[in-house]
Amino acid sequence: MATLAQWTEGARPRTLPAAIAPVLVGTAAAHAAGNANLGLGLLALLVALGFQVGVNYANDYSDGIRGTDEDRVGPVRLVGQRLADPANVKAAAFACFFAASVAGLALVALSNAWWLMLVGIAALWAAWHYTGGKNPYGYRGLGEVMVFLFFGLFAVLGTTWTQAQALTLGAVGGAIGCGALACAILVTNNLRDLRTDEAAGKRTLAVRLGDHRTRLLYVALVVVAFLAVGLAAIAHPTALVGLVALPLAIRPVRVVLRGAAGRRLIPALVQTGVLQLGYAVALTVGLVLA
Repeated sequence: MATLAQWTEGARPRTLPAAIAPVLVGTAAAHAAGNANLGLGLLALLVALGFQVGVNYANDYSDGIRGTDEDRVGPVRLVGQRLADPANVKAAAFACFFAASVAGLALVALSNAWWLMLVGIAALWAAWHYTGGKNPYGYRGLGEVMVFLFFGLFAVLGTTWTQAQALTLGAVGGAIGCGALACAILVTNNLRDLRTDEAAGKRTLAVRLGDHRTRLLYVALVVVAFLAVGLAAIAHPTALVGLVALPLAIRPVRVVLRGAAGRRLIPALVQTGVLQLGYAVALTVGLVLA
């Protein structure tokens, strides 16, 4: 039976910046638009964290029962390493999705943004079918597309809309930046697992692109994130404070471009999470100053 520490590691806390960052930026963009609401921002954060942890457990379950996780580096695999009953891991995933859904219903009710329920339903489908179901899109190289949509565009713009009932260029720039860095985290993860995924028949985008082009994609995503700061600055010049996070990109980009593979990519994965959180904090400060 898995220990509490193993369940915690199975939740993959290092991925949580992908959930926190868009809510910070979305709330700051609402403030720049003149109508931030910290209570609604907290509900949005609970939704994002619930989905993030839920999808991590769901991936653990689905990859584990398929045998994809039998030879892996990186975090604990509760099912793949036979540490926990698959049914319990699946139940943990759905408990997180349920909690996120309850918080989401409260959010749309309090903000009167009922159309966002459609986004929530789509998010539930995407969370499970990343590696679950008969034809998971994560096995077809579409994971990054969905991450950009749900942890970038929908997360930031949805957070802003529930508070300000409006969208601004600052919010759009922040959404693109957060989405690009969330994708960079996934690209690093899939680059680390490229050989084992290929052997297991998991056709991630990294497997489809190959080693060299995947590394170039990582760099391109980081560049796009900082270009997006310039887009936000068109509406709010103080958003340029987001560029303060640029030095945080140096170490992970260097690791990726120097050809690190397998376990040697784990530092880059951690540093990319730090980069995303630092980027979000810096851009949040810039938008709040607006």
